[in-house]
Amino acid sequence: MCAIGAALVAPSAAEPVRIVAFGDSLIAGLGLEAKDAFPVKLEAALKAKGYDVRIANAGVSGDTTTAGLARLDWSIPQGTHAVILELGANDALRGISPAVPRLALDAMIRRLKERHIEVLLVGMRAPPNLGSEYAAAFDRIYPDLAKTHDLILYPFFLDGIAGDSRFNQRDGLHPNPAGVDIIVEHILPPVEKLISRVETKRKN
Repeated sequence: MCAIGAALVAPSAAEPVRIVAFGDSLIAGLGLEAKDAFPVKLEAALKAKGYDVRIANAGVSGDTTTAGLARLDWSIPQGTHAVILELGANDALRGISPAVPRLALDAMIRRLKERHIEVLLVGMRAPPNLGSEYAAAFDRIYPDLAKTHDLILYPFFLDGIAGDSRFNQRDGLHPNPAGVDIIVEHILPPVEKLISRVETKRKN
């Protein structure tokens, strides 16, 4: 009986952690070869550390939070354990009222939690040309939602590369391969926490 029981639980225990990177062009890898996109490099870095993970690229260039909300349900397949949620940059670039991305992100998080999917919320920052009042309202969105929903927060996706021409493409907005490497290096610790939450839930 013990041997049979072990055989029955082994496939579930061996199942990889399935993560969806859900976002805009920063996730999709605009201007990069497929091998240099963030989800691909993040998966490789995690596997190098011994994690059994699969990371799907659900990035769509140009997506706002409203567009992301509209496609969320069909973009996150059944069997997904966790989502890296990165949206809001295009809202800020268009000067959309911060109330709009706040509500859209909140709705996405609620839907994912209803499906028992863990979330790593990735923050963005408003461009300085929109003024201090807009920036303050926009930048507060991410820590506020992380606190409300007890999420792991990575405060700024472009940490360490924003405004640095060495790590960005000619448009100054999208990381080049070296920039993606820095993003992956910086975001690894919170992603490892995300995986830990998934593994803890599996044991319970």
